Amino acid sequence: MPGRPTTAPHPPAGRRTAQDTATDVVRWAAFSCVLVPVVLVGYGTSLAGAAGTALGLAAVTGACRVLLRRSERGAAQLRAAERTPHHVQHGRAYVGDRHGGRHAGGNTPVD
Repeated sequence: MPGRPTTAPHPPAGRRTAQDTATDVVRWAAFSCVLVPVVLVGYGTSLAGAAGTALGLAAVTGACRVLLRRSERGAAQLRAAERTPHHVQHGRAYVGDRHGGRHAGGNTPVD
């Protein structure tokens, strides 16, 4: 139809991925790295003080971005491990009883 957007709308807030959320957090942090020094200069802080604040905020933002990405990778690996069957994780290619046959368990008396 004419006048309708060709791209899909953003997913609802409840359906957003962790990567989208982390990207939004980093964008807001980068925005604050610009906004905070401007406000500081507006309230009479020296340019050197505002620049130092901007550098400090940029360093914290960078560190947080690295930690968020590392966390996302760890969560993705954990989800992948949960989807992988247990016997495949430990290198066993068979399903069912491990060795067939009966053996005494830890609480079973042996005669």
